[in-house]
Amino acid sequence: MSGRFYIEVACEQRNYGSERICGDVFISRKVKEESRTIVVLSDGMGHGVKANVLATLTATLAVNFTMEHKAVEKIADIIMNTLPVCSERHMSYSTFTIVDIEHDGLTTILEYDNPQTIILRDNKPFDPGWHCLILDSEKNAGKEILSCQFEPRKEDRIIFGSDGITQSGLGSDKYPLGWGRDNMQDYTMKLVQNSPKISASKLASKMVNIAHRNDNYNSRDDTSCASIYFRKPRKLLILTGPPYEEENDRQLGDAVRSFKGKIVVCGATTADIISRELEVEIEDSLAFEDPELPPVSHMEGIDLVTEGILTITKVTRILKDYSPSYALGKGPADRIVKLVRQCDEIHFIIGTRINIAHQDPNLPVELEMRRTVVKRMARLLEEKFLKEVTIRYI
Repeated sequence: MSGRFYIEVACEQRNYGSERICGDVFISRKVKEESRTIVVLSDGMGHGVKANVLATLTATLAVNFTMEHKAVEKIADIIMNTLPVCSERHMSYSTFTIVDIEHDGLTTILEYDNPQTIILRDNKPFDPGWHCLILDSEKNAGKEILSCQFEPRKEDRIIFGSDGITQSGLGSDKYPLGWGRDNMQDYTMKLVQNSPKISASKLASKMVNIAHRNDNYNSRDDTSCASIYFRKPRKLLILTGPPYEEENDRQLGDAVRSFKGKIVVCGATTADIISRELEVEIEDSLAFEDPELPPVSHMEGIDLVTEGILTITKVTRILKDYSPSYALGKGPADRIVKLVRQCDEIHFIIGTRINIAHQDPNLPVELEMRRTVVKRMARLLEEKFLKEVTIRYI
C-alpha cells in the first residue's frame, strides 16, 4: 500500500505439457521498512526441474540485489556470471524481468530477454522511455538489457510474461510465427476496456488461458503472466469483542458509521452494541451452513454478522491452510475469508472486556483469548497474503 494507492500484484502460470514443475519462477517481495515492492519473473532454459533451478536462482538473486539498491547493469552482470552452465549446450541461460516499485516514488523495470513489458495508462500503451544497456564485461559483452523508470498513476497497469505467452500458437495456421507481443498488448487492452476494474489476478489468468487456447490446449512451453495494478485500496473492518469500558461503546458505533468499506461484526455482545449505537435491528437466521459454527445474523449496513471467538479461530485455520485450489464453503468463517481475500486493507477493532463464558476451564483449549487469535490471523494476512493490517484495542 502506498500513500497514494494500493499495489495489487498477481501471477498466473501453466506448466509445459504434462510437466509437474514450472520452468518459470515468480517472486514478489514487500520491503516494509523501505515501502517498496519488488516483483521478479524468470524463465529458465528448457523446462522441468533444470529450468526451474536456473529460474529460481535467477529470481532469488534478482530480488536480493534489487533490495540492496545495486545499479541495474551490476545486477544483470552478477546474475549472468552466477548462473551454472548447461552441460549439453555449454551456456547458462535464464531470462528475467524485475519491477522495483517505491510506494511513494518511482517504478523501475529491468528486463533481459523476456517479451517487452506492457505498461497501460488510461488503457493505452504507455512508453516511459526505455533505455538499452549493452553490457561490456568480459563474459557478457554485447548482451542487451532494457530498463525504464516512471512515476505510476492510479489505474496504471504493468503486464509482463514469459515467451510461453507471445510464442503460443507457434506453427499454427492462425499464428505461424506465434501470437506475438502486439496481440498480447491488444488483448490486454480489450480485457481492461470490457472490465475497467478487472483485478490483477483475473487479468493474468485470462492471459494464460488465451495462450493455452492458442496452443490448442496443450502448452508447448511454460507459460506465465504477471500483472500489477495500481488502484484505490479496498478496505475491510472487523470488529470483535465489547470495549473494556462501556462508555467506549459510542466510539465503536462511530468507527462503524464513518468507515468507508466492508464491515464484519464477530460476536453477539459486539453485535448488540452496534445494533444499539446505530439503532438498527439484528435479524437472526436459522440456516446452519457450517456444522461447527452458529448461523450468521443480519444487520442493515453491516456486510456480515457472526459468532465471535469460534468463528475467528476457524478463519485463522482456513487462512493457514489456504491455497489457490482450496474450495471455500458457505459457512460464516468461509465468508469472512472471501471478504478478506477481496480486500487490501484489513482493520481490526478489538474489544478488551473479558467474556465470562471463555473463562470456564471446561471449554476447549481452542477458545484462546481473542487478542491471541486475532494477532495470529493478522500475521497470516500480512505474511502470506501481503495485506495491510492495523489492530486497534478499545
